[in-house]
Amino acid sequence: MMDTAIHRMVELCRAGTNPAKVAKMPSGWAVMGSPQVLRGYCLLVPDPVVPHMNALTANDRTQFLADMAQLGDAILAATCALRINYAIFGNLEPALHAHVIPRFADEPEEFRTQTPWGYDWSLAPVYEEGAFGELRRALSVRLGT
Repeated sequence: MMDTAIHRMVELCRAGTNPAKVAKMPSGWAVMGSPQVLRGYCLLVPDPVVPHMNALTANDRTQFLADMAQLGDAILAATCALRINYAIFGNLEPALHAHVIPRFADEPEEFRTQTPWGYDWSLAPVYEEGAFGELRRALSVRLGT
């Protein structure tokens, strides 16, 4: 079995020990991203973990994408974001995961129309319950868990 950050994240969610876990979803787990480059940034990770989208069956792909959109709806409502950006790469961590990233009207002008990868992620706050727990719980409620 491959050992990626995504595999470890899923194992922690299964064990109930991932403090950033937002909700169990039909296709996997919604988890708060770390760092929180934009407040409310989350990941959707499949359970079981697969290497990429094309490794899923057609029905599982549909479910994963529907869950990704549902997570985006929850983030949009909980953060009052302007829009949600969705990204699936898997180059650095070769396991399927979706980045679900809120975008805000009050972002600095130079970042407002760029991808979120333009931010210096090393300067963003890491997820911790004291700062982001209330938002994590609000997302969980919106996702019905």
